[in-house]
Amino acid sequence: MTIDSLKSHMPDFAKDVKLNLSNIAGDESLTDQQKYGLMVACAIATRSPAIREAFLAEAADKLSPEALTAAKGAATMMGMNNVYYRFVHLASNKEYASLQAKLRMNFIGRPGVDKVDFELWSLAVSAINGCGMCIDSHEAVLRQGGMTTDQIQTAIRFAAIIQSAAIALEAA
Repeated sequence: MTIDSLKSHMPDFAKDVKLNLSNIAGDESLTDQQKYGLMVACAIATRSPAIREAFLAEAADKLSPEALTAAKGAATMMGMNNVYYRFVHLASNKEYASLQAKLRMNFIGRPGVDKVDFELWSLAVSAINGCGMCIDSHEAVLRQGGMTTDQIQTAIRFAAIIQSAAIALEAA
């Protein structure tokens, strides 16, 4: 299944989602690696098998094996980090912020792609997972890496569209 076939399975009340899905592949503000890596990482983060498969198919000939692995790694690592750091941020007991996380995160240091691309994917997944602490951290690294506000906003727009597609399919 690709994005086009995914849209054909969307209910009528998700017409806006279909239109938004039509626009993301044509976005030119990001490189193809950034764009298709975002699609994969966000699709995995939705936890929707149909969304995951559609975006993996869409990205199959657009990403190198290394970039595909890194996008999957961004979704996986943020799945762990977003839970932990969201807890640290939201807990009333601020002592947790002074403790070591004791979570293995070696993949983040060597994801196999440009750091900016990996951070962009991690930011979008963090937005889906609702971790403000991670959002701030990744956004700062992206700004230091030369990403513009518009490019960062595009990544979050992709995350919002892909998440809404998963919800529309579930609601149907």
